Amino acid sequence: MATEKDLGALFLAHEPELRAYLTRKLRCPHMAADFTQEIFLRFAELPAANVIDNVRSYLYRTAHNLIIDHFRKEERQQTFSTDHEALLAIPKEATAIDDALAAQQELLRLQTAVQHLPARTQLVFRLNRIEGLTYTEVARRLKISESSVQKHLTKALAHVMKCLET
Repeated sequence: MATEKDLGALFLAHEPELRAYLTRKLRCPHMAADFTQEIFLRFAELPAANVIDNVRSYLYRTAHNLIIDHFRKEERQQTFSTDHEALLAIPKEATAIDDALAAQQELLRLQTAVQHLPARTQLVFRLNRIEGLTYTEVARRLKISESSVQKHLTKALAHVMKCLET
């Protein structure tokens, strides 16, 4: 797009101001110099068909975009140091998976044990232990005595405990 002479004149006209701007933003004169060169390189590589009305604006917009890209990249690559004790406190994924699998298997064993109970005993167990109803509430709902509720629960719990022990 620009001839070598035009690019040289453009560089001489805008480089000091652009490098000062980049140094303020980046707080690193070496990086500012590199970015300044990159900006002019990008300008020089523009296709001849591109017409830029405000060259100074283009240079500053390119500088601004390079700064944003730089800080985004830096943010993605940033790591924080962590002390050894904190790393040891992180639960191992395999342990969590093993625990979840064991809990799931235990739940299946419990469900199987409850399914082998008589229907009425299952219902008393579900109402009391799963839905949280009191003995009195279960007795009223099923129209049985509280002592019957206790007997069904005693039978259910004994059966469940026996099944879960093995």
